Amino acid sequence: MRKLAFILLFAAAAVVAGAAAAQPSVHVTLGDKLQEKTEELGVREVQEQADRLAELVSRALADDASLSGARIDLVLTELKPNRPTFQQAVDQPGLDTIRSISIGGAAIEGQITLADGTVQPVRYSWFSNTLSDVRGFSTWQDADRAYRRLGSNLAAGRYVVGR
Repeated sequence: MRKLAFILLFAAAAVVAGAAAAQPSVHVTLGDKLQEKTEELGVREVQEQADRLAELVSRALADDASLSGARIDLVLTELKPNRPTFQQAVDQPGLDTIRSISIGGAAIEGQITLADGTVQPVRYSWFSNTLSDVRGFSTWQDADRAYRRLGSNLAAGRYVVGR
């Protein structure tokens, strides 16, 4: 009985390891223009947004067999908050972090290298058109929406989308 439990434990570990290896790997870097704005927006918050982009795209593609084993290299080229970031509030004390809102969103470019070596370009952007389009109360609401929509588009096989 102990041998069976031991074998089942290793079999389960092998299945989990195999599933993790099949998932696409997502890597996010910052574009040159965004790197220049990092101090203004806050280094920590910009890094958190890059991590959030990687997390949401990875989650959206977790069960996508067409991108199994692919490497997804994304460049966050533009990032606009809906509300003042902590760093902006420190730099400009007159900003109201609760009542101040603005048009937010994100622009992302990059490429997908499929398991067979084929390279596909990726481009997506989403920004609110007007202040009345701004929904929610978080600082990065529209950027988060852009990340989710990018993940959905990649899962559907649409790699170059945006306005």
